[in-house]
Amino acid sequence: MLDPADPQLVVDSRMLHISWLPVDPDAVAALVPPGLRPRPDRQVFMNQYVVEDDAQTSGFGAYSLTYLGVGLDGVDAPDGVTSGGWWTHYVTSSPRVREYAAARGAPAALGRTTIDVRGEALVAETVADGMPLIRARARVGETGHVVHAGHNRYLTRCAGQLLSAVYPFISEPVDPFEIESVEFLDPGHPVYALRPQNPLLINWGFYAPRASFAYPGGLTPYPGGQQARAEQVATPHQVPARRSRSGLPSGS
Repeated sequence: MLDPADPQLVVDSRMLHISWLPVDPDAVAALVPPGLRPRPDRQVFMNQYVVEDDAQTSGFGAYSLTYLGVGLDGVDAPDGVTSGGWWTHYVTSSPRVREYAAARGAPAALGRTTIDVRGEALVAETVADGMPLIRARARVGETGHVVHAGHNRYLTRCAGQLLSAVYPFISEPVDPFEIESVEFLDPGHPVYALRPQNPLLINWGFYAPRASFAYPGGLTPYPGGQQARAEQVATPHQVPARRSRSGLPSGS
């Protein structure tokens, strides 16, 4: 088992990272523990990524992963703008990664994520217990000279203590990029509470054939009780009507 106190590096993963407004804001808010507050718009985020080769990681080996969660109010990344997040679901193909993440407080379970790109059509699917859970479809272009870099802050709970960590990242997103649908396929699974509105309202997102990031070496106890920011509700992007008419459901 990897020591959860050790940092880990992942380079050149294929990553679909998006955020939406949920169909059931109250159900989303109920997933956030005491001491934290969801954003006023109850924004949900999802990251589906695939690491193809052992040489792309410092100790994880090749694996795939999907995590989902709720954007937080009053807890930001170091840029002071990007909302922190509370992980609600964390599905990985690697027992090693599952053990490492669970020891850091992530709600880790075994499953599999695939990302298939054929021409401009991208399909990302997450499977757990042999059953498809989530399927996202997008139209994607090519990478150019644009590089996005920064930090994400994610919170977990371990041994009853809220913990905070800052995760640096560098990605090379494609352009153009357009989400067509996000389907939640199993109404009986707890992740179904995070399904998006229909029509689908996207807050932000990208697909990057090369995305690198690190798990930091330490976790900082989160004191809680911070005063939430004044309400900040991002203007979402609605999937174009031509996509809505395609018949692909957004999940609700």
